[in-house]
Amino acid sequence: MCETSKMSLNVTTPASSIEVPLHQTGQYGVKETMKSVEGLSGVKGTLVAAHPLEASEALVRKNQDQVDFTMLRNVQGMHAPLRLQMERHIAGKVQRLPCLHSSNVALDTLRGQDEHIDFNHVLNDPTAPEVMGDPHIMTERRAGILQ
Repeated sequence: MCETSKMSLNVTTPASSIEVPLHQTGQYGVKETMKSVEGLSGVKGTLVAAHPLEASEALVRKNQDQVDFTMLRNVQGMHAPLRLQMERHIAGKVQRLPCLHSSNVALDTLRGQDEHIDFNHVLNDPTAPEVMGDPHIMTERRAGILQ
């Protein structure tokens, strides 16, 4: 004969005592994972390199620029790389409103990447973002009015 014993589950932490920040809770008090800062775009920063060459590949453009600037300084003098860096800096600052995508055509042309089609040009279309922010708040944040 089999005896049945009553088993009870003691829960020491009720659901109401779990602290979730108010800006991350949804309509029913459940954490909104997809709308929080740690959503799909927030996970990208926590990922590590999958291959040893991935970190090196990310720095290829910077290393190539350093080699080009060194060669340009040796051939034409100190003014040539300084002028090119100044032009790139100015072209990189010209942008549209924060809520609109800026193609940075001038910067791509100065870098010689205007005829180069990359993986990000095809699959990482910035005109279709995951989250679209409020244009007024984004502009105020860029201007330093909103902290």
